[in-house]
Amino acid sequence: MLTDKEILKLINDAIEADPFNGSPGELYEPLDYILALGGKRIRPVLLLLTADMYSGDLQKALPAALGIELFHNFSLIHDDIMDNAPIRRGKPTVHIKWNPNTAILSGDTMLVKAYEKFLKLPDQYLRPALDIFNQTALEVCEGQQFDMNFETQGTVKIAEYLEMIRLKTAVLIGASLYLGGLLADAPENDLRNLYNFGIHIGLVFQLRDDLLDTYGDEKAFGKKNYGDIAANKKTFLYLKALENAEDEDRKRLSTLFSSDMVDPEEKILSTLGFFEKTGVKQATEDEIKKHQKLAQEYFDHLMVVPDRKKIMWEYTEILAGRTT
Repeated sequence: MLTDKEILKLINDAIEADPFNGSPGELYEPLDYILALGGKRIRPVLLLLTADMYSGDLQKALPAALGIELFHNFSLIHDDIMDNAPIRRGKPTVHIKWNPNTAILSGDTMLVKAYEKFLKLPDQYLRPALDIFNQTALEVCEGQQFDMNFETQGTVKIAEYLEMIRLKTAVLIGASLYLGGLLADAPENDLRNLYNFGIHIGLVFQLRDDLLDTYGDEKAFGKKNYGDIAANKKTFLYLKALENAEDEDRKRLSTLFSSDMVDPEEKILSTLGFFEKTGVKQATEDEIKKHQKLAQEYFDHLMVVPDRKKIMWEYTEILAGRTT
């Protein structure tokens, strides 16, 4: 079996060997740019780790892994426009380096290129692979719309937030694991368990992302701290603070996230104070542990010998405790 680092090298080598060429250059240059920013390639790594766990042919599964990575980067380009994010992986975002219109078109082009990768799969896998990919792509868009709705929605429940991040983040991780199993001829019951394992790993990943936005090392994280607070994002931390706060504090925190008249620095400092007072950092860690436990339950049901599960479990443990 290959390690996650060996699989990451396989993916990076494949990306570098197939740069985007075409005219006009302004359309294609952003695609190479965002892929060259690197990142952990979590989704394609999970896909190929899964295929390898079932002794599958990694070269057969590689087009799907690359398609998933292209789709993910398409979504990042568009998300950064919608969030007006200036930095991605420590570098200017595509719409900042070029302009929003170019970023939109380049993102659309990357989505088309993702489908081109899937069309390289063997015929017997193409339809089921595209079925799960299309379902997932639609759900990611639904999750992004819910995320934007929450910015102006007066009341958001924690259950609603968890459903939003399931759609926006977790389903793509679940689909990656499912596709890896599908392309390695895993049993049908294992495909369901792989998908659900991925859903809970995805929830863990996004909740960790929420924590890192507020409590992470900005240089290591590759994004500016407190972006969620500045953008009035109703993250798990914010919603838990509202749930745990006394009435007066709850009103003051709500006002901070609904007024444009508050000084940004004062807003951040005040919000951090409320977070500290209501214990949301530990509450978020507790929620992460809950989903880790659920993930393990699905993982334990996979019909794979323990030795072949080891690399996958260790990799997802690293994701759960990541600091970047």
